[in-house]
Amino acid sequence: MSSDDKLIDFSAERGKRIHDLHEKRLNEMRQAFERALPMPKGRKKAAKGKPKKKR
Repeated sequence: MSSDDKLIDFSAERGKRIHDLHEKRLNEMRQAFERALPMPKGRKKAAKGKPKKKR
């Protein structure tokens, strides 16, 4: 075994951590917006009937 097997790519590991931190913040912000401004549940659209006659 060479010592190359135990080397750690610090820039790659830092990138992963930063990505995880950003993802965590994004999820927290999304949850805060959902609590503050709840989205209405999807309404069922009325079926289109015959168009009204123009007089």
